[in-house]
Amino acid sequence: MPVRGPTTRRILGTTARRAWCRDRAAPITAGTPATMDAGIIAPVAIRIRADRKQPAKQTQGVRKGGRPRREDSLKLREQILHAATELFLAQGYGSTSIESVAARAGVSKRTFYDRFEDKAGLFAAVVHRIIDHIRPPANVPLLAGANLPEILRRLAGLILTAALSPQAIALHRLVTGESGRFPELASAVENGGGQSEATALIAGLLARELPKIKLNAEDQVIAALHFIYLVVAMPQRRATGFGVPMTAAELEQWADKAVTFVSNGRFYWRAA
Repeated sequence: MPVRGPTTRRILGTTARRAWCRDRAAPITAGTPATMDAGIIAPVAIRIRADRKQPAKQTQGVRKGGRPRREDSLKLREQILHAATELFLAQGYGSTSIESVAARAGVSKRTFYDRFEDKAGLFAAVVHRIIDHIRPPANVPLLAGANLPEILRRLAGLILTAALSPQAIALHRLVTGESGRFPELASAVENGGGQSEATALIAGLLARELPKIKLNAEDQVIAALHFIYLVVAMPQRRATGFGVPMTAAELEQWADKAVTFVSNGRFYWRAA
């Protein structure tokens, strides 16, 4: 660019001269004012971006920094719970550390503690997860049947299917073996929601279908627990290694006898 002399600067005037001085001092970048020729800015800006080796464009849906989106946060939580479930059921509660869970899940300890307070809280979440997986789907009718024996027989089948699932048996072994050292394990299972929901459902059913016995609220719960333990206890015990696991035919017969016992009202209490 030719050098402009005093005459040229005088012709340009004060305002134009100030703009001309700014243009000469300003570097040529992608942010240069639009007073320059766009055909010159574009190639220079592209070359500068290439020379600076800008990082590759972020993939769609990934945020730069900040808190993760809700769906990403839920996915991380599920990732941690999946890893924890595998480790707890395979190695036991005492042998599973938070570090090993974080490593298996592929997350940092900070990410772990953002979602779980401690190992006890993690185990409680794992119990809830297992119960959610083994409970009947929401569209399965629980109280289907024309009479009490039919309804109880259906419930007995659902209870046995859940209680004898591989994850339920593994969880039962874990709690049985380690609850002496870690009392929080039994509390987590007790408060997990599965048994309390089943107890309330069966207690209400017995009170409605056996009006002659006239059970009070406490005895309704006791009767429901008797039914659940009668259905589950021996099959579960044999499935965990105390004897030979029951065959499908034996389980059918066992459930039938439990239903007959309860539906006939053979309880040790009677109305005064």
